[in-house]
Amino acid sequence: MRSQKETFHVPKEAGGEGSLSSRGRMASRLWLVACALAVILDVAAPQDTVCQAAAGRDGHPGTPGRAGRPGQKGDLGEPGRASRSTGIQGPKGDPGQPGPPGMPGNQGYRGPDGPPGPPGEEGDKGQKGQVGDSMKQPRAAFSASLKNHKPIGNVVVFDNVITNQDDGYDLQTGKFTCKDAGYYYFSFQVISNGNLCLRLMHQGNQVATFCDNNKQGLLQVNSGGSVLYLAKGESVWLETDPQDGNNINVSSDADSVFSGFLLFPSGA
Repeated sequence: MRSQKETFHVPKEAGGEGSLSSRGRMASRLWLVACALAVILDVAAPQDTVCQAAAGRDGHPGTPGRAGRPGQKGDLGEPGRASRSTGIQGPKGDPGQPGPPGMPGNQGYRGPDGPPGPPGEEGDKGQKGQVGDSMKQPRAAFSASLKNHKPIGNVVVFDNVITNQDDGYDLQTGKFTCKDAGYYYFSFQVISNGNLCLRLMHQGNQVATFCDNNKQGLLQVNSGGSVLYLAKGESVWLETDPQDGNNINVSSDADSVFSGFLLFPSGA
């Protein structure tokens, strides 16, 4: 329902200052009455018919508030995409942590031997040995001459024994066989009446060769000697060389001799 507006008639007063003062008081009363009426109408009238005043201007911005508390840590993001190379090498980074030790490699080649070290200190003097007995030492020695030249193949057989200590020389074969290992000296002097080459043999191996050229047929001496190491059971003998000459002379005027003896045993 719409409220009916009430009309107030104010009697006009005579002019002058009193009249103006009276009008002002009358206007204030009317304003109060109007406000009171408006309040009554606002309560009685429906909301859609309320008469609203125009919106005022925005106020000045307030002062900034205080910073809030730090939030919780976010989840780890996905790896970023690789950027294109700029072509400019960046600065060297800090060295990383050492990695675990690797597997042992293959053994390398043997290196060259180093120089010999300095000699060590002289050792203590050993104990005095036992007195030796020269009578118990081996004394192998032989000497044989040629009376009848009857070679066995190319082997010269000296058939007349002069000395044969320990029976090392064999008249049947013309060979000396070692019974005590050691170093031996062998020598020979053989008479020839022509070209003659003699070979000193050791276990079938040629040790030395001695040749004498005698085209005039004169009596000459072919001689030689050598020191050899013999193990027990090894043999030594003389041979001729048929291709280069085997003219051995046998007569009562001069003898051909083959000799040998032990210098010292290998254990001495």
